[in-house]
Amino acid sequence: VNYSDLNGNTAISRFQVDPADGDVADPASEFSVLPLEDPAGNHNGGMLAFGPDGYLWIGTGDGGGAGDTYGNGQNPATLLGKMIRIDVTSDPSVPYVIPADNPWVNADWNGADVRDEVWAVGLRNPWRYSFDRHAGDLWIADVGQNVWEEVHYTVMGTQGGLNYGWPIMEGPDCYNGDTCDQTGLELPVFEYGRSKGCSVTGGYVYRGSQY
Repeated sequence: VNYSDLNGNTAISRFQVDPADGDVADPASEFSVLPLEDPAGNHNGGMLAFGPDGYLWIGTGDGGGAGDTYGNGQNPATLLGKMIRIDVTSDPSVPYVIPADNPWVNADWNGADVRDEVWAVGLRNPWRYSFDRHAGDLWIADVGQNVWEEVHYTVMGTQGGLNYGWPIMEGPDCYNGDTCDQTGLELPVFEYGRSKGCSVTGGYVYRGSQY
């Protein structure tokens, strides 16, 4: 479960079902997996998904405010504004284990140490995302600031270490100014402006014929 606690921080916890009723969670069984301090009340992410690799993927917002107020999107030292990938099943006695093939284990990013839990940086508020149940690809819907809503597509098997661009970019545009250094950034495969609607909500890949 990923929830905002009464102090406004993000809590990622594991619960067990009630022994007497498998359809009811036991609130007393809470086991804290990953608590995150959140400086503002918005951009909390909230999505959890187990990937095709069996690991738990956690999308986190940039901490709130506007325009990445707290500078977390491109900050390698924080877990905010990131896609996190952790192992919560191989050793249930501990909160989690770092997968050995996470991209920044024993590596750095432009000379800076990155939290080992991080799989990708540069997200604003990945409120919903999903893994294609047929191909295993990752689709992320990242809520924009004022102009663009965006969708990112990452092929299954990508080794991670990606930078989705926020707050350097918002959708296809540089966020602050007409030009910016886009070197190494993963640009969205789709974006739409506010004239088409409001905040993007992620969904699922559909291969049917009715729609």
